[in-house]
Amino acid sequence: MGGSGPDRPLANEDTCVVTTCGRKIAVHRLRLAVADRPIGRLALDVGEDRGGDPGAWASLTADEARELARLLLLHADLTEQGATAEK
Repeated sequence: MGGSGPDRPLANEDTCVVTTCGRKIAVHRLRLAVADRPIGRLALDVGEDRGGDPGAWASLTADEARELARLLLLHADLTEQGATAEK
């Protein structure tokens, strides 16, 4: 398959989260067709906010995505612990 772009998600695959402030964070797999070796990446696309301010995107390797996931889980736990301690 030639070209580049997001792979189609599986029918039951989650692809986005909508934050309480209205930003949609979408996750896509990218496959870049290079003749000698295909390149796979994960893309995060943070959409515009409710006011129409533009979003951002990032392309990550599988290892970078795992590190980001680790940090998100770590900080989610710390945030929950902090909210419990403040009560």
